[in-house]
Amino acid sequence: MLVACVVTLFPLLFLTVLFVGGSSFRKRNIDMDGDPPIDRTVFYTSKYSIVIVWAAMVIHCWGINLSFFKPVGFVKPVSLSLWVAGFALLLIGRFGMGSSFRLGSPKESTGLKVDGLFRFSRNPMYLGVFATLLASVLYTLNPVLLLISIFIVIIHHKIVLAEEVYLQKVFGQEYLDYCRRVRRYI
Repeated sequence: MLVACVVTLFPLLFLTVLFVGGSSFRKRNIDMDGDPPIDRTVFYTSKYSIVIVWAAMVIHCWGINLSFFKPVGFVKPVSLSLWVAGFALLLIGRFGMGSSFRLGSPKESTGLKVDGLFRFSRNPMYLGVFATLLASVLYTLNPVLLLISIFIVIIHHKIVLAEEVYLQKVFGQEYLDYCRRVRRYI
């Protein structure tokens, strides 16, 4: 029961931060919804698919078995560790972005974030998403979730590449110098 509560808490907390942050942005006339850097339908399909994979993890933790296979003993603790670490990256990254956070490319001028987690990874939030997806797949051992997660990772990598082009155009040499210092993921 404790595991189910903790597993449920993290996506609820992150989604609450996103929606409350979005509301706060709107009050300051900031549009949190940027321009999708890739095809709009594919972009939003991949974003909503993340919630589906997270929901499957939560459902599984509450006792609705989604597993196709019996997990090896160490897999569940590893997956729970990835879950917590992934959401830590998401939350710290989101707060680190401050008012520069957007779903997509910003429609107005923002700053280039190179401090906090962004000193170690140019995309700590995407890394967090990938960790939570891997956690869900390992915990449930569900091949359907594996396929959805692979789709999400592929699309999000394309998003990252498109965002890099945008950032290079906006920040020029400053961004290129940052790319030389800090890796894309880890």
